[in-house]
Amino acid sequence: MIEILKAILFGIVEGITEWLPISSTGHMILLDEFIKLGVTDEFYELFQVVIQLGAILAVVVIYFKKIWPLKKENGKLSLDKNILNLWGKILVACIPAAVLGLLFDDWLDEHLYNAVVVSIALIVYGVLFIIIEDKKKQGKTAKKEITYKQALQVGAFQLLALIPGTSRSGSTILGGLLIGMDRNVIAEFTFFLAIPVMAGASLLKLVKYIVKVGMAFSGLEIGILLVATITAFIVSLFVIKFLISYIRKHDFKVFGYYRIILGILVLLYFLIMK
Repeated sequence: MIEILKAILFGIVEGITEWLPISSTGHMILLDEFIKLGVTDEFYELFQVVIQLGAILAVVVIYFKKIWPLKKENGKLSLDKNILNLWGKILVACIPAAVLGLLFDDWLDEHLYNAVVVSIALIVYGVLFIIIEDKKKQGKTAKKEITYKQALQVGAFQLLALIPGTSRSGSTILGGLLIGMDRNVIAEFTFFLAIPVMAGASLLKLVKYIVKVGMAFSGLEIGILLVATITAFIVSLFVIKFLISYIRKHDFKVFGYYRIILGILVLLYFLIMK
């Protein structure tokens, strides 16, 4: 029962931090420092990626009409060309992270997934959020006007998220703001971009786990994974709607301040206690 309660907590943290630009991976690493799940290291590596599927499902549910290209009109099925075009841009934006993620996944896990790296990334990108929001000019790009070039540029900024503590949504939002995109537009595009990125990352981790350990999952492990994933899905439904509502009237500076404060506190903790 204790492990299931821990799984719920991990799911809540994932659901909140996946969409806010404050780094879900970073928060999961920090949470693991203080609350350990009673599972093997191999399973935990799989767990912290696969529960993101719950967050993905929330995007699919909320934006289904905007991302599902198959339409039925007058009793006939057809493909929406605008949605197909949107998916083309999403897939283009995935290319940089897909290539480098596959090449350096093991190295990143071994060298960068620790609390110190997370703390520094939280602080650095928190400062960048504040600076960019202070200096940038709000763009007027509409979603239908996003070009393939802009999509690739956003995908390049997503590479920053390979460093834990950076935030995938944070890096793409920063990138979008820098190239003049409206914050509402880049936030929505970030949600869509998460679908293939997270699905691919989860599949990669699952394949590696099966190769290393096999298909042997205990009942507790399955329960932990299901509970955390469902929790992340439910929480994400609320967080996505909150973020879209929030950015209509506010900028991202508050998240920058949050990152800086959290990063400093965690860094001090590990320097003093460790």
